[in-house]
Amino acid sequence: MEVISYRELSEDEIDISLFAHFNRYQDVRRCWRKENEEWSLRDIAFTEQWGLEDYIHLIKCLQNTIKTGGAVFGAFYRNTFVGFASVENQFFGSHKQYLQLSNVHISYENRGMGIGKKLFSLSCKKAKELGAQKLYMSAHSSQETQSFYQAMGCVEAKEYNSMLVAEEPCDCQLEYSLINK
Repeated sequence: MEVISYRELSEDEIDISLFAHFNRYQDVRRCWRKENEEWSLRDIAFTEQWGLEDYIHLIKCLQNTIKTGGAVFGAFYRNTFVGFASVENQFFGSHKQYLQLSNVHISYENRGMGIGKKLFSLSCKKAKELGAQKLYMSAHSSQETQSFYQAMGCVEAKEYNSMLVAEEPCDCQLEYSLINK
């Protein structure tokens, strides 16, 4: 079995060539929606496939994460970039208890290999080192994405970040406690 390597990325490593073989594809069939304080799984189907403009925007965001004291972790399989996660370094919440896990993405062909789990774990460790009590995710509402976060132990956020909700109103707002971890 080939080993997947993980490391924190530097700002200058994050460029378009890093994503040359990255495939952000997702065939969504069902999504979670909250209405009248109740969650339900709905038949909402669409396909997500990032294009060049999406990657250019993402690169700027990830570089900014590092510039502002956050971290970006990369996963490499057979020397190819196959996954990443990013943790921001701007505290929020009523007790400044949250740091945001702004990204966890695995290239389509490499899902199911435990890469997301490892990137999540590295992100939790980093957020705790930075002083967070909880990790906050404004996460895609697809059934698969929510199943991943539930398996990691995430729950609905006790406090919603109104800026993140406004940016992505269909996302699920989640948190993960870093205390005693």
